[in-house]
Amino acid sequence: MNKQIFGAQMSMRCCDTTSPAATLGPRWQLYVAMTGLVSEWPTYTWPPTTEIPTLDERAHALTDLGFALVEGAEWEWTEHIGPDYHPHPARVLLLCSAKVRPLGGGV
Repeated sequence: MNKQIFGAQMSMRCCDTTSPAATLGPRWQLYVAMTGLVSEWPTYTWPPTTEIPTLDERAHALTDLGFALVEGAEWEWTEHIGPDYHPHPARVLLLCSAKVRPLGGGV
């Protein structure tokens, strides 16, 4: 059994996304935080929308990235103020996170 546990995070990208390439418009993005460069982290980006991805959509995205929720894990929501470097006024941002494990043979 693989005992590697990673953290998945999901947030709405208001100005652009980081992967696979920068795109304009608000959209949700999920990534799995790992060692190494952020640009190399597994990332899933939904089409433009402000609607929060459903649990099934999040599970599908994780599967596409080769991960699944750890047994008993739930998505946890937090909020914070957006970073100062954005070209628009700061606003409350939602972040969603959960513990995940690699599917099959690992990462």
